[in-house]
Amino acid sequence: MENPLRTARATVCHINLARGYRGGERQTELLIRALADKGWKQRLVARRGEPLAERICGVDGLTVVESSPASAVRSIGRPGLVHVHEGRSLRSAWINHLITGAPYLVTRRIQKGPRQHWLNRSMYRQAVRVVALSAAIAEKMAASDSSLSLTIIPSATSGLTADPSETAALRARWGGQFVVGHIGNLDDSHKGQQQIVATAEAMASAHPQMRFVLVGGGPDEARLREASRRLPPLILEGQTDRVADYLGAFDVFLFPSRHEGLGSILLDALDFGLPVVATRVGGIPEVIEDGVNGFLVSVDDIGGMQEALAALAADGELRARLGAAGREKARAFTREEMAERYAELYDSIMRSQGIETA
Repeated sequence: MENPLRTARATVCHINLARGYRGGERQTELLIRALADKGWKQRLVARRGEPLAERICGVDGLTVVESSPASAVRSIGRPGLVHVHEGRSLRSAWINHLITGAPYLVTRRIQKGPRQHWLNRSMYRQAVRVVALSAAIAEKMAASDSSLSLTIIPSATSGLTADPSETAALRARWGGQFVVGHIGNLDDSHKGQQQIVATAEAMASAHPQMRFVLVGGGPDEARLREASRRLPPLILEGQTDRVADYLGAFDVFLFPSRHEGLGSILLDALDFGLPVVATRVGGIPEVIEDGVNGFLVSVDDIGGMQEALAALAADGELRARLGAAGREKARAFTREEMAERYAELYDSIMRSQGIETA
């Protein structure tokens, strides 16, 4: 039987039905923009009313469809290939595949293995490829199901630029001489921000010049704000689009995740020349080399975090050396490199399916 997709010029349909705009949505946007620069014809199915659709409208060759999980299958249409960017979208791509035959691939961004429900396993097995952001994710996926076809394509730096006057204003408002920064979803079960609270408490007396600045929102925001009211060095800034200005205002980036697929914000911190103190979990050691561009500690090792931060605060040459190594490391994670690897994968998949590529 002739493949019904052979006769149509292929479109890649991205689907991301996440709420809000965090790392996965930023990476989806970066990829779409970079592929547009290469002339790819694309479609994006995004959750209605969320920031991703609004941010990416007007990209050349891109059709944006705002949808809901209930209507996403219809919104996908009949593309040459469907690219699933987060877990909520997988079922829609799978159902579309059953109806139209359109192949789909899945980008897996988290370190945890997928739920071991028979339907979930079937949806992953029917994906023509599962893309892991790191070797740590790939190992988890392979352990959960050895039949999966796996490829590793890391995230990319965002290419952000800070406004020097804004970064100066932030530092003046915080009043500290040494700023330890953190950007992420405020969810201690994932990002481990209670370790930042404990570290700030432990260092307050010996390092009164140090400020701990948390940027982001999430389920633990109220609890962290309560902690900041009793702990002046701890400052919560809330959710913001000014990520670059904050990165430009930090001296060190602290990232104490309890589990992490890769952590795309780490790439941006390295790109800004920030030495990083992070936990030795998931894909983080694939980006942060202990003693080279940052320091790695164990989860809940508050003493190790104190030691690393104290060393960095006391030694400007150490900060400069680690920061320069971080910038060099970040050069391998451009959005152009990410798009080139995805484009090669798309071409390979569609050729194997007998689908004309754009």
